[in-house]
Amino acid sequence: MPASMRSLQQMAIFVTVVTGGGCSMMYYLMQKNFSRSDYYRLALERLEGHSDAMENLGAPPLKAHNIRLTDRHNCVSPTRAQIKIPVSGTKSAGYLYTSSARDPLLNRWCLQEAVLLLRDGRRFNVLNSSSDEQDTLDLQSDANF
Repeated sequence: MPASMRSLQQMAIFVTVVTGGGCSMMYYLMQKNFSRSDYYRLALERLEGHSDAMENLGAPPLKAHNIRLTDRHNCVSPTRAQIKIPVSGTKSAGYLYTSSARDPLLNRWCLQEAVLLLRDGRRFNVLNSSSDEQDTLDLQSDANF
């Protein structure tokens, strides 16, 4: 029994909606996994503890945005995590570049590098709490991360 054109169209629409919904759900769950991870939370806690960086962002409130999953700076393996977290405050926005390693003995993540790069080129090493670490950075050095 041949299927009518109308039923084929309805089936195509249904499959498209279900596939789109599934992809959206997977993207949402992946973002949620990133935000729950220790290497992500450690980096944001360090940023929140750096008063100069927070002041220049205009935070609190600090807003961490979704990580771009296709960005080449985001690379996570079982032993290393290198991520670029988009953050913003009321004054400015930028990216928090982080690098973490998993300690095999303690089975926990250790933050090795955390640098906030604002849109205007200012850079803050948030692992070092001294304010002398702020310096201007030309956007060419963004490739070092």
